[in-house]
Order: sequence, then C-alpha cells, then structure tokens
Amino acid sequence: MMEWTDRHCRFFHRLLTRRALLYTEMLTTGAVLHGDRARLLRFDAAEHPLALQLGGCDPAALAACARIGADLGFDEINLNAGCPSDRVREGRFGACLMAEPVLVGECVAAMRAVVAVPVTVKCRIGIDDQDPELALANFADAVEHAGADALIVHARKAWLDGLSPKENREVPPLDYARVYRLKRTHPRLTVVINGGIGDLEAALAHLAHVDGVMMGRAAYQEPWRLLDVDPLLFGEAARFASAKAAAAALIPYIEQELGCGTRLHAITRHLHGLFRAMPGARMYRRTLATASASSAGVGLLLAALAHIRDGSGQAIAA
Repeated sequence: MMEWTDRHCRFFHRLLTRRALLYTEMLTTGAVLHGDRARLLRFDAAEHPLALQLGGCDPAALAACARIGADLGFDEINLNAGCPSDRVREGRFGACLMAEPVLVGECVAAMRAVVAVPVTVKCRIGIDDQDPELALANFADAVEHAGADALIVHARKAWLDGLSPKENREVPPLDYARVYRLKRTHPRLTVVINGGIGDLEAALAHLAHVDGVMMGRAAYQEPWRLLDVDPLLFGEAARFASAKAAAAALIPYIEQELGCGTRLHAITRHLHGLFRAMPGARMYRRTLATASASSAGVGLLLAALAHIRDGSGQAIAA
C-alpha cells in the first residue's frame, strides 16, 4: 500500500509474524529504472519473505525491473493491476489494465522469462461496466497462460469513473463468491483473495475455498492481529507473547535507524494502531504523536508503552 508498507512498516510487521508474505509499496517501472534505486528498493534481510510490487504496462520495462528485483533478493515479483487511483490510471497501469488482459499476459510472460522467482498479479473482479464473470475469467486466462504463479483478487469492482480511490475500497460490494468460482474453474492457478478481510477467523473461512488470503488495511490499522498468523495459519508458536513485547523488540532497530539519520516518527507512525481498544491506548497514541520532533528518541516510545495496561489495570511487561 503506497506510503504505508515502507521498509520500517515491513520490519515491524515481520516481528509480529515469521511466515506471512510481505509486500512493498507499489513502485512504478519509471521510478525503479530512473529513480533512487538504493532508497526505493532498500530492505532489511529480516523482512523475508518479501515481494516487490510493480506498477507498469510496458513488458520490456517490467522485465528489466523484475530482473533488478530478483537480483536484489526479492522473493516474488508482483504486478499491480488493481489500484484505482487517477494518477495510476493516467500512467496506464493499475486497475485500468483489467481492460487489457492480452497486454497483461505479455507483461507477465516478459517478467517470467527473466526471473526464477514467482511472478504474480493483483487485480479486481472487473472495472466500470465490465461483467465480472467474463472480465475476471478472461483476465485469469491471460495471466495463467502467460505463466503467472498466482492471481491475487480484490473481490470488488473498481469504478474508475465516478468513485475516488477511497470509495473504491469501500463502496463497490464485495463478491467473494466470484473469487471462489474463479478457483473452481482454474484449479491449477493459485488464487489469493483480498478485500474487506478484517480478522484471521474470516481468513480461515476463505481458505476453505481459495489458496491464500491477503490482508491489507486490517493488518496495518490493527497490526496486533498479525501475532496470531503463525499459530492459527501455520501451526507455529507466535514470535512474541504480546504486542507490547513486539514493540519493545523494535527498539534496537529504531536506535540503529536514528543513528543513520532516520526520524523516530518515520518508524513509530506504523505503530499507532497496535493497541487499539486496549486500556491506555489513547495516551499511548497521544504520546507517539509527539515523535515528529527531530530530537525524539527511543525514550518516547518507552514512555508511550508505559501507558498500556491489561484488563486488570496492571502494566503489561515488555
């Protein structure tokens, strides 16, 4: 998610789950080929498994970016054909590519030809006046034939004419059944469902019908949910016993980043929803809100964490 899942966010989320696949923000081919590549593609080895998400429509440019990403060590290359923003549409990538399944297939084939890591595509069930039955079927046929390793489907239409990007995340009705049907008609294609999935119990229900579940905003806005990913979905022990313990484990990373000139707010902005609805959460957030000061250090995070109490009113040990 653009401006959300940056490297600091991903490092923190990896503290919450060892196994979930993490995604970068969507990066355009132009940015990767001509921008500050060292900054844009920087990640910590601890973030693996990690997918590089690309935006573009030119097969040659996407192939070049895919090769760069694979050479840098990304575990997957993902093409975004689901973002509905006007800026993305003007660049002829994102959700508007749902109208050009043949071109998307050419893009997938070009990337597939130059990398050994999985190449995947993220899409909607359709756009504007498209019939989701036909649109998604044709799109899936094209990417599967081109060699895509998985199709991640946000189970809503994107209305490029008439709805804002925010409205496109909420207004078009969810149609999970359409994604289930896609899996039944494409049994060899890995199908991952996305959109409106707010908790792991819902994710488990979806896994009876599809191969995987992508959680975006719920995982970002309430990251504590990720603590249950490894136990519930992979049968492994959680990395930390509590959200507070995970936040405390971030301190060495913060100290390292502060030493490199990173401001505290760049990291702690991703922690605001960590204790939502818990006693002390409001004061925790209020304290974190002062992290934008250039002089703020790890002491501020510790002060914020001190406000978090369990149901009995006792402080939770970090």
